[in-house]
Amino acid sequence: MRVGIGLPSGIPGVRGEFVVRWAERAEVGPFSSLAVIDRVAYDSYDPLIALAAAAPVTRRLRLVTAILVAPLRNTVLLAKEAASLDQLSGGRLVLGFGVGAREEDYDVAEADHRGRGARLAEQLRRLRRIWEEGRVGPPPAQPGGPPFLVGGFTDEAFQRAARYAQGFFHGGGPPRAFVRAAENARIAWVEAGRPGRPELWSQAYFALGEDAVERGIQYMRHYYAFTGPLVNRIVGNLLTTRQAVVQFVEAYAEAGCDELVLMPAVPELDQIDRLAEALPCGS
Repeated sequence: MRVGIGLPSGIPGVRGEFVVRWAERAEVGPFSSLAVIDRVAYDSYDPLIALAAAAPVTRRLRLVTAILVAPLRNTVLLAKEAASLDQLSGGRLVLGFGVGAREEDYDVAEADHRGRGARLAEQLRRLRRIWEEGRVGPPPAQPGGPPFLVGGFTDEAFQRAARYAQGFFHGGGPPRAFVRAAENARIAWVEAGRPGRPELWSQAYFALGEDAVERGIQYMRHYYAFTGPLVNRIVGNLLTTRQAVVQFVEAYAEAGCDELVLMPAVPELDQIDRLAEALPCGS
């Protein structure tokens, strides 16, 4: 199983130069990808721009949106931005998509929250078509465009992943939750008549070191406050010790995950080194 690491671009107050330094440090670590989250009504960087800042200081890491809320965006402009980033990064972009759970983002973006699932499906179709037609340049560096991942927990999300994407992105949680979601993704894949099997990705958050744990918890509570009482369960999944990282990574590998992205809850460079040291050998 591959292990990626997130950029701290979704944590309030992080300076742009620090995002670049984080990318540089991650490049020399044992990680396979560099991932970003997406919010509009929040003190966070735009995901595609954050990855564009990371592209020149990385060479091997895949650049991943985990996830991008596509229905908030104009599809043609998104196609151009994604193709531009794919070219600038030498074909390292992976586009994870979802509908998003926060109505506030839709309100601020002046986008309709209703029907967002159907709009996402149409966007997934249109993006490939726009790149094939070549009316909007540049073309993506990867033939046919970057690979797509689709996230979500509904039957419709699994179906969108099976019809339009190369894989499914699980939103996180204990390994047993991933196992259930992965099985649903495989079933939808077979029902859609797709050959082979879907790529299976997931994510978790980490804050390592006694001085980091409380700040990591505070960030998680702030970021996921919209979930109400569910926030306690989300915070409970925060990885705060080396042993927790080892057990979590090994369990996800055993569950059949192809790539696990670990997102920082604390924006300090030593978190990269702490995580690298905590990863089990061979991950």
